[in-house]
Amino acid sequence: MMRELVINATREESRVVLLEGGQVVELYIERKKDTSLVGNIYKGKILKILPGMQSSFVDIGLEKAAFLYVTDIMMDIEEYYNTFLDNGTENLELYTKDEHIEKSMSIEELIQEGQEMLVQAAKDPISTKGARVTSYITLPGRYVVLMPNVEHVGISRRIENEDIRSNLKNIAYEIKPKGFGLIMRTASEDATIEEIKRDLEFLLLLWDNIQKKREKAVAPFLLCSDLDLVFRSVRDIMSHDVERLLIDSPEEYERLKDFAKTYFPRLLDKIELYDGKEPIFDAFGIELDISRALGRKVWLKSGGYIIIDQTEAMTVIDVNTGKFVGKESLEDTILKTNLEAVKEIAYQIRLRNLGGIIIIDFIDMEKPENRDKVFNAFVDAMKKDRAKNTIYNISELGIIQMTRKRVRESLGRVLCDQCHYCEGKGFIKSARTIAYEIFRKLKKMNLGSGTAAIIRANPSVAELLSDEERQGIEEIENTYGIKLIVKEDFKLHQENYEISML
Repeated sequence: MMRELVINATREESRVVLLEGGQVVELYIERKKDTSLVGNIYKGKILKILPGMQSSFVDIGLEKAAFLYVTDIMMDIEEYYNTFLDNGTENLELYTKDEHIEKSMSIEELIQEGQEMLVQAAKDPISTKGARVTSYITLPGRYVVLMPNVEHVGISRRIENEDIRSNLKNIAYEIKPKGFGLIMRTASEDATIEEIKRDLEFLLLLWDNIQKKREKAVAPFLLCSDLDLVFRSVRDIMSHDVERLLIDSPEEYERLKDFAKTYFPRLLDKIELYDGKEPIFDAFGIELDISRALGRKVWLKSGGYIIIDQTEAMTVIDVNTGKFVGKESLEDTILKTNLEAVKEIAYQIRLRNLGGIIIIDFIDMEKPENRDKVFNAFVDAMKKDRAKNTIYNISELGIIQMTRKRVRESLGRVLCDQCHYCEGKGFIKSARTIAYEIFRKLKKMNLGSGTAAIIRANPSVAELLSDEERQGIEEIENTYGIKLIVKEDFKLHQENYEISML
């Protein structure tokens, strides 16, 4: 299956898409006014320690203080790498563990208020939460990740060949400076030792520069920011099986070529400038896929569909048979719908970057073997996901619970605002509900006999009052001896109306 990177770069934002067989599977968006903080290194200051939550607020110079949890100070090294490093793309096997912090220590024993410390952003601010930071610092290159002050070596589990793994492990121990840890990334599988050494030398120079800045800086201070999205896409996503990178900006194309020439010369031949007349995302059908990814309902080819509802705490996905009636038994129809939904759900999770707790409500299946088929198919479909995820077995009710690492906002949260009409409820009061509210309001006003009033309402409400609910208007007129005039006002929202005396 052909894999390509397509990049649309403008003055306002950069959008990077990973295509697999011409289908959008991953989408990254970075706006110049809302750049990601993940990977940035700060000299921070501990503002307040919360013993009851074993966490602290850290001032890193942002509007909202960052969070530092006790686990981000004394977390198990392997858990830390697999959880925070590079959005979970590297699942590691680590060697020579040497934990020097007792697990039983409380946060008050580890840090104190007013203390200055080096921290790295592990999560962007999400919704109402501030950024999450960690005291473990990692400097990612293309082939290796440098870990200052940690004596560990890690090999990406995505490298399956045991001979290559053993060779990379030996290389890591050979070139690793004393007092540093080293992770051999997936891309190192095809790299020469010279390329790996050059990558490491650059990261060592970067760390030395950070240390010099740290000595002079006064907290809070940004010591180092990660690469922008266009460069990160080359460093982190441009694996050996990605056949080409296509970008539509001549300026960014030249920057990218210079960047690759300096650090990743092997990738130069894969980078191409798109010069078509049609916008690059339209030419590849990507804009249409993005629009579909914002919808609540996703149709399946069989006629079934899935519903995706995202809340503050979790995402709920519901599977329905819809128009699909099947040709055999009910159980067979349900199984086919669920198996078709499995592939679409895994695809939508990656595309929409859904994170946190995800609940998937498949259609109930009576046979345990069918539940196993759906569960195994879903686990297999999620193996392509680069983000760390944990999937729990399917229940008797046909429900799968899972968690997926959330480092950045989902696609919907990036591209959309909360609806100011429904205030995030996802629905508004019906025209009939508003009509009946108007009736109650008129009765409360105690309008004097012989007077007249104008009711201004949204066209949908005004039409209802003048037609189906006209009897209610006439009843109020006869009861109170008043004259009511209904007028359409296109400027009014469906839930709003005005009643004024003539």
